[in-house]
Amino acid sequence: MVQPVQILIVEDEMIIAANISLQLTDMGYEVSGIIPRGEDALTHIKNNLPDIVLIDIQLKGELDGIETAHKMLEIQSKLAIIYLTANADEANFNRAKSTHPYAFISKPFKKLDLQRSIELTISQLQCNIAVEKNGTKTENSTFILKECLFIRHQETMVKVDIKAIRYIEADRNYCRIFSTEKEYLLVATLKEMDKKLPQRHFFRIHRSYIINLSRIDEIAGTHVVIAKKAIPMAKGMRPELLKKLQTI
Repeated sequence: MVQPVQILIVEDEMIIAANISLQLTDMGYEVSGIIPRGEDALTHIKNNLPDIVLIDIQLKGELDGIETAHKMLEIQSKLAIIYLTANADEANFNRAKSTHPYAFISKPFKKLDLQRSIELTISQLQCNIAVEKNGTKTENSTFILKECLFIRHQETMVKVDIKAIRYIEADRNYCRIFSTEKEYLLVATLKEMDKKLPQRHFFRIHRSYIINLSRIDEIAGTHVVIAKKAIPMAKGMRPELLKKLQTI
């Protein structure tokens, strides 16, 4: 099952916070909480660690947004911080820099500003994630959201619509994604991809293949055809495949 990116909103103006929450949900992200005070946000992340924190610099209470961010990073040093601010003065900017934020969003802002900041943050997070493969460190190559993947391709992160994926083929400790546009090589096993992809749309039809159910052109006794490619079907998979097709 796909795990959407978890975003915590720390904002004491509740109308603004609610509006941000609606926009993030519409983009396919999951809001893990809306919290008005820094002290309460610290308690929250100890039990519900998000991927990204959107935090207003000017918070009411004992801690402002920058002080809160410092304490959050003591709990989780790799937490991605994005500041919201209506007062981007030099003093606050220099204080905030010490927390190494991923972005600043100046109020008032448009939905596109928020969307781009989140997507750039996800891209940067992906570049920082390292996984152990065969005893060597290599960058993980995919970040799965609700409706898309961010895939590392030629030193950049490329956004690929999940609906555009035709099938995924195993290649030892790698996967090859075949989409309507291009082919991508990922540093991930087929088993790892199978756990992350939305089960409603994807089906592991064979030990070496995951298919997009909506992309099937033909179903034969031992294989399916997608974009003129015959993909083998494991023995006994046909009844389960037909059952899955009734649910999409």
